[in-house]
Parts: sequence; C-alpha cells; structure tokens
Amino acid sequence: MSTPTVPLTAVTAAHSTRGQLNGVLFVALFAAAVTRIAAIPAIAGLGLSPLIVGIVAGALYGNALRDGMPASWAAGVNFSARKLLRIAVAFFGLRVSLQEIAQVGLPGLAQSVLIVVSTLAIGTWAGMKIMKLDRDTALLTAAGSAICGAAAVLAFESTLQSKPHKSAMAVGSVVLFGTLSMFLYPILFKAGWLHLDTVGAGLFFGGTIHEVAQVVGAASNVSPEATHIATIVKMTRVMLLVPVLLVVGLWVNRAARGTQDGTASGNLNGNTNSTPRKLAIPWFALGFLACVVLNSLHVLPENATSTLNLLDTFALTMAMTALGIETRLSQIREAGPRALSTGLILYVWLIAGGLGITWTVQYLFR
Repeated sequence: MSTPTVPLTAVTAAHSTRGQLNGVLFVALFAAAVTRIAAIPAIAGLGLSPLIVGIVAGALYGNALRDGMPASWAAGVNFSARKLLRIAVAFFGLRVSLQEIAQVGLPGLAQSVLIVVSTLAIGTWAGMKIMKLDRDTALLTAAGSAICGAAAVLAFESTLQSKPHKSAMAVGSVVLFGTLSMFLYPILFKAGWLHLDTVGAGLFFGGTIHEVAQVVGAASNVSPEATHIATIVKMTRVMLLVPVLLVVGLWVNRAARGTQDGTASGNLNGNTNSTPRKLAIPWFALGFLACVVLNSLHVLPENATSTLNLLDTFALTMAMTALGIETRLSQIREAGPRALSTGLILYVWLIAGGLGITWTVQYLFR
C-alpha cells in the first residue's frame, strides 16, 4: 500500500509560513525587551521612546549578529517593518482628538501649519540641493523634524517605499537634535533669551521639538500650562500627517509616472529598463484620520483607548526594531554625515524660524 505524497509546493508554503511567523515572534520578543530597556529611568529621562531604542538595538543586532537568525525568518521581519507598520501608524490617530486641537484654536493651528510646511520645504531643498542627498533620504529627514519624529519617519518610509537605512539616518537626526532640545529649550527660556511668555513657550516648544515625549520633557521644566499647550500644539502637528502624506503620495506617483514616460520614450530607442511602480497612495493615512474621528466622538471607553495606544506603541516598536534589523551600517556611513548636516540645518531653522513664527502668530492673534 503506497503512502500519499504531499505536493512539494504545499510543503514549501507551510515552511515559508512557519518561518514568517517565527520571524514576527522574534521581532515581538525583541520589541518586548526593548520596551523594558526604554522604561529604565536613565533612558526614559532622556526622552528616548521605545521606538528610538528599538531601531538602535535592531541595527546593532542586524549588523553584529544577523547571521544567527535563520534566513526563513526574514519574511517575518519584513512583514513587521512594512505591513504591521502601516496598521500601527493608522491606530496612532487614537492619540489625537479634534477637541484638543480646538483648545489651542487658530494660533496653535497656524503655528503647526507654518512650521510643518516650511520645515518640509527647507529640509527637502537643503537635503537635495546643498547636501546632495537622494529625494527619499531628504524627505524622511525633513519629515522627522517637521511633524512627529520617528512616527513620521515610519509613515513616510511606508509611503515612499524607501530603504531601511534611509529611515535609520532620519531617526538618528531626530534622536540627536530632539534630545538636545529637551535640555537647551528650558535653559534658553529661563535665561530670558527666547522673549516668550508661558503661552508663547507652549507654542514654540510644541511647534518645533521633534518627538512627543521630548516636547513633554522640555515643557514640563517651564510650567503645567506650557506643557498643556505644547502637547496640544504637538498633536496638531501629528494631525497634519494625513494631508501631508496624501500630497507626498500624489507627488511621488506623479514623479514615478514622469519617469516611466521618459523610460517609455527611451524604449523606442532600444532602452528596455522600464519598471512600473505601484500607486503611492498612503491608505493607512485615511485609517489614521478615521481613528482621530473615532477618538473625537468618545465612542471607546477611556480604558480601551489607553490599551489600544499601549498596543500601538508596541507595534510601532516592533516596526522600528525590524527596520533596524534590516539596516546596514555601511549604507548609513555613505550618506550619514550629509543626512545629519541636513538635520542640523533644519534644527537651526526650527529655533530661529520657529521663534519668528511664534512671535508673528502671537502678534496676529493677540
């Protein structure tokens, strides 16, 4: 009696699925360790979120111990860095409500819009024209400074479909200059060099510091009122992630079509290097907006929202850890100094230009 044979394709598919699940589980366990490390007071006091610790730890592992991970797990790592990332960014909208944004009114909205638009424009231009960076690296660096630090870098990375090492360079800029702001801003304010009252400090801190945790850490050294205003202004910047991503997605798609048209013309002359590209519409941004509306309607109990935010932070940490694992330091070394120089240009703009915008907003809306 002959035994039934299992098709080779079924065996291969089962092995691939098991490898992917193992890879996701590995990233989850790695992210859990990263979360515990980020909770250490010395690290938490620096405003380093689990997302930032995750990409650093992942990069260290990916470059020093990557050979110890089975090759079949790579699909799970990639899933965490791509698909899980999109889901997590969408649920990030549960941290924002339209009521909070309304509390700071037109001054807070004007501050956020001016900072985001100007920083993206200056960062993209300086990165590409002055520092000779590629478009994706320049945009990622600008987005991290303009909107919401590492979370914005993740969102843009998904839209641009860029390489992991480019995100790592952008996050490095967020870590360096955002952490510096936590200590520098309160010193400048208390020394009287910023010429701002408490409301102005809230607008300036929330409008120009990179990460949410860094905003809270810096503003808490001024006053509770400044912390409240700064946090809301910062979340207004986060809210702007949606329209910015939609515009960038359309721009990237238009540029891709232009490239394909040029390539198609070249094909008439014997050039066959035409590579079609998927439509770069960030659908997860619409999910982000839906979560903002859901949070604004107070449909979910507060405990449920807190739990979802905790799970979302863990999912984002998994995504950042996976990106770190896929990052190669040799690729960072190639453009690292230029990316950090772009971050420095943006940091100077955020301080000087941010002060000018804050003074103007307070004058116009007083």
